[in-house]
Amino acid sequence: MVLSEPLEFGHDDRKRIYEYVERHGAVDPLEAQEELGIEPGGFRHHVAILKRDGRLEEKDGTLRVTIDAGAEEEYRSEELEFHIRPARQEDLAGIVGAIRQVAEERTYIEAESVADEVDHEEALLRHNELESRMFFVATVDDDVVGWVHLHAPELEKLSHTAELTVGVLDGYHGHGIGSHLLARGLEWAGTNGYEKVYQSIPSTNEDAIAFLEAHDWETEAVRENHYKLNGHYADEVMMAVEL
Repeated sequence: MVLSEPLEFGHDDRKRIYEYVERHGAVDPLEAQEELGIEPGGFRHHVAILKRDGRLEEKDGTLRVTIDAGAEEEYRSEELEFHIRPARQEDLAGIVGAIRQVAEERTYIEAESVADEVDHEEALLRHNELESRMFFVATVDDDVVGWVHLHAPELEKLSHTAELTVGVLDGYHGHGIGSHLLARGLEWAGTNGYEKVYQSIPSTNEDAIAFLEAHDWETEAVRENHYKLNGHYADEVMMAVEL
């Protein structure tokens, strides 16, 4: 599914089913059918059409929104084997935990906001009339050790842009995980028609700024004293990269 394509369903019940699944992340078909009050035969028919059209998929007995984001990739450094893949709903707790740990250690305001939103909604991937949200994760022994997140508004005047956050747990720095996550996120953004990716970072997070600069990101603007961290003001550094 290319995320910039319009959401057209051809039937109100089909649209209701999609929106219910999209809002909840992963749902039991029977529970969704009963909650929506759709006759069982009609529900099965509409789900079959949504699957045929690439809108929904069924995995582990649950319905999920289909977002084609590529396959899992394996990498090895001298000391570590790790995998990078599209996130699944089951990764929610691991992603939220990783983001909050990185945000606490590195002062990453935007990422912390992402964790709060995802935790509140209890749904990782989103694709609706207002927004799209995509995650990729880095895993070691199936545990989430890093993420890259992209959030894109579906408003026409902003539809060429996406906001990105990326982070790796401290114990896994130095293996290229962050670089591979960033590359995977930007590849996805470019494939889906986004022309510019941006993010904002407190000026105190010098490691993150240096990391992005090393990957050809540029500072577009600085808002002075935008953050107040532990009683001290810090500038907001607004960075971006053209795709």
